[in-house]
Amino acid sequence: MSTGDFDPNRPGYGQGYGPGYGQPGGYPPAPGWGQQPPWGQQPAWGQKPGGLGRRFGARLLDGLLVGFVAVLLSWFVFSDDYPFLVTGLFSGVLTYGYFVLFEVTSGATPAKRLLGLAVRGPDGVSKPTAAESAKRNAFTVLAVIPYLGGLLAFVAYVVIAVTISGSPTKQGKHDEFAGGTRVVRD
Repeated sequence: MSTGDFDPNRPGYGQGYGPGYGQPGGYPPAPGWGQQPPWGQQPAWGQKPGGLGRRFGARLLDGLLVGFVAVLLSWFVFSDDYPFLVTGLFSGVLTYGYFVLFEVTSGATPAKRLLGLAVRGPDGVSKPTAAESAKRNAFTVLAVIPYLGGLLAFVAYVVIAVTISGSPTKQGKHDEFAGGTRVVRD
């Protein structure tokens, strides 16, 4: 390149690596390198989002498992002392801990894994961080609220289902709240 070839208006100039290149060393940029797709768009790496039906099935299976454990704990620990209030408390706290633990450590709950789904962080590649997963699953703690918790949790599930079905990337309001987490087919 001679000094007469320099054109600052050409694509690639001003990035410090030469024309059309995004990484040091003169190699073309990897798909999605250094950038994150805007909310609501497919990631550059082409992962297929997990659909509403499959995600619902996984939530249902995980919920049955956690609910069973919550009922057992409330019967054995508190026997006859307000079993429905205790079950709500246990199920809310256990559900929250269950989802956060499995998403952070393995990238999917057992039911998501069984149905071929995985949870990814906003970058679309890594598992969600503890903070992202905590925000993503915060709505599950609504069950802790006595008497109204079940209704509030139901409303949250409906809002999440509507936003998942209306999104081209199948991301719900809880994914948006967590910074753009996504559920993909594994």
